[in-house]
Amino acid sequence: MSNNSGFSRLRAELDDAITYGSRKEALKIANIGLKDAIRSSLAGETEYFKGQIQLLKGNFAQAIEHFDAAVKLNPKDGASYNDRALCMVELGIIDEAFYYFDKGIAVEPDYATIYHNKGWLLNNIGRHKEAIECFKKALELDPDRPVTYDNLADALYNLADYKGALDSYKKVLELLKPGACKGIRKEISDKIRSIEKQLK
Repeated sequence: MSNNSGFSRLRAELDDAITYGSRKEALKIANIGLKDAIRSSLAGETEYFKGQIQLLKGNFAQAIEHFDAAVKLNPKDGASYNDRALCMVELGIIDEAFYYFDKGIAVEPDYATIYHNKGWLLNNIGRHKEAIECFKKALELDPDRPVTYDNLADALYNLADYKGALDSYKKVLELLKPGACKGIRKEISDKIRSIEKQLK
């Protein structure tokens, strides 16, 4: 993450906007981060936010260039490794994406998001047990993250652990902010009802 608490907070807001908000909202935060980084003469943060803007616009190759530059300026920036890996996934370069997830974990082992995203990729390619281990590690570091419980539930469901999936989906609803994420809340509620029928 960032060495600067103000930018750490902006990065967290950006992550929340990407996960629970809209692309427009995320771009607004990324542009604020970029302007603040330029004004503060922080080259690493400048490259990071430039990368985020390109990632959000779907320009994955350009985003990778900025994340690489960010890592050169701040070699302990796990988030830049994480986001570089996500760009590679979007470009279909799956095996190498794991290299960058692991590199990010090595330099910033207490960054929950990178474990979550590595787990998300493992789950999507059918490596559900490994995914669960990543989600559990992410939740050790950030136990109040609804999206990780959502992905954990999906991995458990894929392994036919319906009771575990049900418990994890219920945890998502418990952790989502009241009145927020209505679409996600409805989707999770539908999954809960479906599993409860299966368990009867």
